[in-house]
Amino acid sequence: MATATDSFERWLQQASLPATRLNPQQRALLQAAFRFRQNQGTDYYSNRLLGHFLLHCGSGLKVAAIARLLGISRPTASSQQALSTKQAIQQAHHRMDGRPYGKLLPRYAGPIAHFLCTYPDASRADLIDFVDDTFGVRVSRIALYKFLKKYGLDRVPDTPPTPPAPPHQTAAARRIDKAAAPPPPPFCSGGRSMPVPS
Repeated sequence: MATATDSFERWLQQASLPATRLNPQQRALLQAAFRFRQNQGTDYYSNRLLGHFLLHCGSGLKVAAIARLLGISRPTASSQQALSTKQAIQQAHHRMDGRPYGKLLPRYAGPIAHFLCTYPDASRADLIDFVDDTFGVRVSRIALYKFLKKYGLDRVPDTPPTPPAPPHQTAAARRIDKAAAPPPPPFCSGGRSMPVPS
């Protein structure tokens, strides 16, 4: 991919596109595209906008040549050629939301679980911001949902679970237990010291 310091001729050479093979309209178009790159940079979004324009402006340039100019693969350029402007912008939004930035790694599960237990009322947006601040990874809600579900973090309880209640006894069983129990010693309050018979 060309950097901001490259010359127009160098940019064309890197793309194996000799200036002698360009007609005057193509040369003017690519000079404008080069100025756009110099002005806006070569980040994903600028490259994507420029690529969408070059693929759909009827320049007569081959898809492979445009791919080389943009520094992307030929199959990627072909797949982008099939998209409408709306679809290209939607894909860029998905990228901004985090899908292609990288996946959540298993080692993130512990800190995420700690965050969820520490802040049980935190929203999903809060958790996405925590992941971004802590690990430098921006993730989508869907990716986060799948990660939480995979590691059982989608059901982290707000409070520890209560122990199960003792089994219910019938009235007859309670009478037998009471009759079999020895009388309480004089220093005792008269009640049982254990909640259920041992």
